[in-house]
Amino acid sequence: MSALSGVIVADFSRVLAGPLAAMTLGDLGANVIKVEPPGGDETRGWVPPVDAAGRSTYFQTANRNKRSITLDLKQEEDRALAFELAMRADVLIENFRPGTMARFGLDWETVHAAHPSLVYCSITGFGSGPGAAMPGYDPLIQALSGMMSITGPPDGEASKVGVALVDVIAGLNASTGILAALHDRKTMRQGQLVEINLLSTALAALANQSSAFLNTGASPSRLGNVHPSIEPFSTYATATRPIMICAGNDRQFSQLAATIGAPGLTDDPRFATNLDRVENRAPLREELERRLGLDSVEYWAEALNDAGVPAGPVNDIGGGFGLAGNLELDPVTEIEGTRTTSSPIRLSGSPPERRFPPPDLDQHGEEIREWLHAPREE
Repeated sequence: MSALSGVIVADFSRVLAGPLAAMTLGDLGANVIKVEPPGGDETRGWVPPVDAAGRSTYFQTANRNKRSITLDLKQEEDRALAFELAMRADVLIENFRPGTMARFGLDWETVHAAHPSLVYCSITGFGSGPGAAMPGYDPLIQALSGMMSITGPPDGEASKVGVALVDVIAGLNASTGILAALHDRKTMRQGQLVEINLLSTALAALANQSSAFLNTGASPSRLGNVHPSIEPFSTYATATRPIMICAGNDRQFSQLAATIGAPGLTDDPRFATNLDRVENRAPLREELERRLGLDSVEYWAEALNDAGVPAGPVNDIGGGFGLAGNLELDPVTEIEGTRTTSSPIRLSGSPPERRFPPPDLDQHGEEIREWLHAPREE
């Protein structure tokens, strides 16, 4: 039996954070019903790229293991069906601007009063307080949170991360909060409101960089691929392509120096400790790249890993999937010809399921409407 078998999720969300949370629950066995407006989730139209059938690959990112129904919440009959779905669900997920669900009679207060055991997850850009009216787009959050200020080369322009990372982390935070609320419901006998906002998500995701600011008062700056607290822990030039080296302690640094044929680096007082190496990054990089430039990235990656030094080439995404495949990590889920990235969650007793490909718009509308019109099971 799946971990979340029997759990019904009403997914009113769209784009990425909410749908990703719902898909995570669906992968774990929940019955996820995706409610879409007549035009569908916006990401159905976010093209290119498209798959062989002309469907948006963006939409496929976060909508596996769901059934789709189209409901026009501006119409009374469809609002009634949406409310009935909420009454039958264990979890409701929405990521509209605050106040939108209230206009349709589907807000937390209204739904909770009628269905106290429902877990209601609301994802916003800036919370439900003074920032409620502010639109929450991932690049905007990356800019406002400070994430962009530490991303990119030190002498270049601040850059966003190459994927909607804040949305992704918010979706994972949402699924964690939902699972906690479902567990707590066993004791409390009622559901609760789970609130996730993108700005708080970004600040928490800044992790050690946020901690550095909070405890020193100074905002970290862009360092490119360099780590603010560890050296050597960055990309370095070889004779072919850059190599990422993560020598996180003195032993690994010693192994690195010996492997590249420069054991004397460990005796150099400029590089004796990690603090020394951080303070003398430039001359250390010069010494390392002088040796690394003698051979290819493939040679050095193999040699360094054999010596116990974490290292590898800077792959493209295809290289990443290739590596995961070679390591038998099963990185691709293919269902009915549609390929998506496999769930990274591994459970020995109730593993994630591969049931449905991302649905076509209103693909399951008829069967879901029939179910919603039928009497509820007591």
